[in-house]
Amino acid sequence: MHSKLIAAALTATLLVAAPSLAAAGDKDKAPAKTAKAKTYDEGNFMRLVNNKTKQQVLDAIGEPARKQLAVKPTDAETVIGRPLDQTAKPTNVEMWYYINLVSYEKNKTYKTTELTFVNGRVSNMAFFNTP
Repeated sequence: MHSKLIAAALTATLLVAAPSLAAAGDKDKAPAKTAKAKTYDEGNFMRLVNNKTKQQVLDAIGEPARKQLAVKPTDAETVIGRPLDQTAKPTNVEMWYYINLVSYEKNKTYKTTELTFVNGRVSNMAFFNTP
Protein backbone atom coordinates (compact mmCIF):
# COMPACT_ATOMS: atom_id res chain seq x y z
CA MET A 1 0.00 0.00 0.00
CA HIS A 2 2.80 2.41 0.90
CA SER A 3 4.72 1.45 -2.23
CA LYS A 4 1.85 2.72 -4.40
CA LEU A 5 1.81 5.99 -2.48
CA ILE A 6 5.58 6.33 -2.79
CA ALA A 7 5.35 5.54 -6.51
CA ALA A 8 2.64 8.18 -6.92
CA ALA A 9 4.73 10.69 -4.97
CA LEU A 10 7.80 9.97 -7.10
CA THR A 11 5.74 10.28 -10.29
CA ALA A 12 4.36 13.59 -9.10
CA THR A 13 7.89 14.67 -8.22
CA LEU A 14 9.10 13.97 -11.72
CA LEU A 15 6.19 15.93 -13.16
CA VAL A 16 7.01 18.85 -10.87
CA ALA A 17 10.79 18.59 -11.41
CA ALA A 18 10.75 18.32 -15.22
CA PRO A 19 9.98 22.00 -15.91
CA SER A 20 12.57 23.15 -13.40
CA LEU A 21 15.19 20.85 -14.92
CA ALA A 22 14.40 22.31 -18.34
CA ALA A 23 14.58 25.86 -16.96
CA ALA A 24 17.93 25.07 -15.37
CA GLY A 25 19.41 25.01 -18.86
CA ASP A 26 19.23 28.79 -19.08
CA LYS A 27 22.62 29.91 -20.46
CA ASP A 28 22.51 33.26 -18.61
CA LYS A 29 22.68 31.64 -15.19
CA ALA A 30 25.96 30.76 -13.52
CA PRO A 31 26.39 27.01 -12.98
CA ALA A 32 25.76 25.80 -9.45
CA LYS A 33 28.61 24.17 -7.57
CA THR A 34 28.65 21.45 -4.98
CA ALA A 35 30.43 21.97 -1.68
CA LYS A 36 33.11 19.39 -2.45
CA ALA A 37 34.79 19.35 -5.88
CA LYS A 38 35.47 15.59 -6.04
CA THR A 39 33.92 13.33 -8.67
CA TYR A 40 32.97 9.68 -8.15
CA ASP A 41 32.51 6.76 -10.52
CA GLU A 42 29.00 5.29 -10.55
CA GLY A 43 29.72 2.18 -8.48
CA ASN A 44 31.63 3.99 -5.73
CA PHE A 45 29.02 6.74 -5.59
CA MET A 46 26.15 4.27 -5.24
CA ARG A 47 27.97 2.45 -2.43
CA LEU A 48 28.77 5.78 -0.76
CA VAL A 49 25.21 7.13 -0.56
CA ASN A 50 22.87 4.11 -0.84
CA ASN A 51 20.33 4.14 2.03
CA LYS A 52 22.28 6.86 3.88
CA THR A 53 20.67 9.63 5.93
CA LYS A 54 20.71 13.26 4.81
CA GLN A 55 23.43 14.08 7.35
CA GLN A 56 25.60 11.17 6.19
CA VAL A 57 25.27 12.38 2.58
CA LEU A 58 26.13 15.96 3.60
CA ASP A 59 29.21 14.72 5.45
CA ALA A 60 30.32 12.56 2.50
CA ILE A 61 29.70 14.81 -0.53
CA GLY A 62 28.59 18.21 0.76
CA GLU A 63 25.62 20.47 0.06
CA PRO A 64 23.63 19.94 -3.14
CA ALA A 65 23.34 22.61 -5.81
CA ARG A 66 19.59 22.70 -5.08
CA LYS A 67 16.88 20.89 -3.14
CA GLN A 68 13.24 20.25 -3.97
CA LEU A 69 10.37 18.88 -1.90
CA ALA A 70 7.82 16.57 -3.48
CA VAL A 71 4.27 17.83 -3.41
CA LYS A 72 1.29 15.47 -3.41
CA PRO A 73 -0.89 16.24 -6.43
CA THR A 74 -4.44 17.35 -5.76
CA ASP A 75 -5.74 14.37 -7.78
CA ALA A 76 -3.53 11.78 -6.03
CA GLU A 77 -6.50 9.50 -5.38
CA THR A 78 -7.27 9.45 -9.10
CA VAL A 79 -3.65 8.67 -9.96
CA ILE A 80 -3.46 5.65 -7.63
CA GLY A 81 -7.06 4.62 -8.26
CA ARG A 82 -8.26 4.49 -4.67
CA PRO A 83 -8.81 6.74 -1.65
CA LEU A 84 -5.73 7.73 0.30
CA ASP A 85 -5.14 6.13 3.68
CA GLN A 86 -5.73 9.07 6.04
CA THR A 87 -4.43 7.10 9.04
CA ALA A 88 -1.02 6.32 7.51
CA LYS A 89 2.05 8.27 8.53
CA PRO A 90 2.85 10.86 5.84
CA THR A 91 5.75 10.06 3.53
CA ASN A 92 8.36 12.81 3.25
CA VAL A 93 10.02 12.89 -0.20
CA GLU A 94 12.84 15.30 -1.02
CA MET A 95 15.22 15.49 -3.98
CA TRP A 96 18.75 16.84 -3.91
CA TYR A 97 20.54 17.78 -7.13
CA TYR A 98 24.32 17.76 -7.62
CA ILE A 99 26.16 19.07 -10.68
CA ASN A 100 29.06 17.22 -12.38
CA LEU A 101 29.52 14.81 -9.47
CA VAL A 102 29.42 11.31 -11.00
CA SER A 103 31.52 10.06 -13.93
CA TYR A 104 30.45 7.25 -16.23
CA GLU A 105 33.42 6.92 -18.56
CA LYS A 106 37.05 7.91 -18.29
CA ASN A 107 36.47 11.54 -19.29
CA LYS A 108 32.68 11.89 -19.11
CA THR A 109 30.60 13.14 -16.19
CA TYR A 110 26.84 13.27 -15.76
CA LYS A 111 25.66 16.88 -15.72
CA THR A 112 23.10 16.25 -12.97
CA THR A 113 22.82 13.66 -10.22
CA GLU A 114 19.53 13.41 -8.34
CA LEU A 115 19.24 11.79 -4.93
CA THR A 116 15.70 11.07 -3.75
CA PHE A 117 15.22 10.82 0.00
CA VAL A 118 12.15 9.05 1.37
CA ASN A 119 11.66 9.70 5.07
CA GLY A 120 15.21 10.98 5.41
CA ARG A 121 17.11 8.18 3.65
CA VAL A 122 18.39 7.86 0.07
CA SER A 123 15.98 5.59 -1.77
CA ASN A 124 16.69 6.45 -5.41
CA MET A 125 19.52 7.85 -7.52
CA ALA A 126 19.22 9.20 -11.04
CA PHE A 127 21.89 10.48 -13.41
CA PHE A 128 21.09 12.94 -16.21
CA ASN A 129 23.00 14.57 -19.03
CA THR A 130 20.56 17.46 -19.12
CA PRO A 131 21.18 20.45 -16.85
